[in-house]
Amino acid sequence: MKSELTIGDVARESGVKVPTIRYYEQIGLLPEPPRTDGNRRFYDQKGLRRLAFIRHARELGFEVSAIRTLLALQDDPAQPCATADAIAKARLVEVEQRIASLMALKAELEVMVEECRHGRLAECRVIEVLADHGKCMHDHH
Repeated sequence: MKSELTIGDVARESGVKVPTIRYYEQIGLLPEPPRTDGNRRFYDQKGLRRLAFIRHARELGFEVSAIRTLLALQDDPAQPCATADAIAKARLVEVEQRIASLMALKAELEVMVEECRHGRLAECRVIEVLADHGKCMHDHH
């Protein structure tokens, strides 16, 4: 494994696109790497691991501010993990709320489809409900 990686190498190995890597550098999630005499960025394995951390956190839906805090915690591993736990718990609550919303949406769509008369659009329950939110079973979906 190469010790000095170009931005293209890091993009391929991490699955993160080059513009996204540059964006993470711009907002301070990734430190700007050293550059060659030709002004090309080069990364080491530590940078690649940090990028993998960021990518995984983004895939789990963590906001940039939470990732910034988690990275700072990771950089000082001797401290207690209460802050990391709190961030993960807050994300879990968000996910649970989203699941509840999606379940309500699923139920609404099931009723719309079930009540379809398979006739003409003038009698179509799907069109009727979409035209009048008051006919929905749930307020928020």
